[in-house]
Amino acid sequence: MQNILSLPPIWYTFAILSVLTLFGALGTIMSKNPVHSVIYLIVTFFSISAHYILLNAQFLAAVNIIVYAGAIMVLFLFVIMFLNLRQESDELKNNKIITVAIATAVLLGGVLILFLRRAGKEGAEKFGFNSQTGMVEVLGKSLYGEYLLPFELVSVLFLVAMAGAVMLAKREPGERHF
Repeated sequence: MQNILSLPPIWYTFAILSVLTLFGALGTIMSKNPVHSVIYLIVTFFSISAHYILLNAQFLAAVNIIVYAGAIMVLFLFVIMFLNLRQESDELKNNKIITVAIATAVLLGGVLILFLRRAGKEGAEKFGFNSQTGMVEVLGKSLYGEYLLPFELVSVLFLVAMAGAVMLAKREPGERHF
């Protein structure tokens, strides 16, 4: 069995990011204050983006930060502050939720420890590795080359969905569009 101190630094980075992701997710679920819950969710999204960087998917990490941690979390905070939720939830006083959350954290921590123990036994394929896999240029060539038709069909689908949402939003109170 390989000594855990002799692992490469990337494994330590992965372990720290995994623990940060788990605590961010647990903080999101267990927080009584909705604003704190959104902040924990932002921490979770940033740590997941760091996982993407470890997987050499820089474009996906940037999109995750821009779309999720940026736009959607700002929207969540705006809605929470707009609704002015000041009342505390009595749901979390129930011991069952806390017990399940702790059991889940212990189980996921155990899986992480088992993963780190097996890390030295299985190696990666050295000759099949391409360092440009997650880069924007490779993604663009793939998207506009091999997958051009599905990409364009999805854009048409989004356009139809957006037009449908506008039609539903602009209808008269007694009017039916079916």
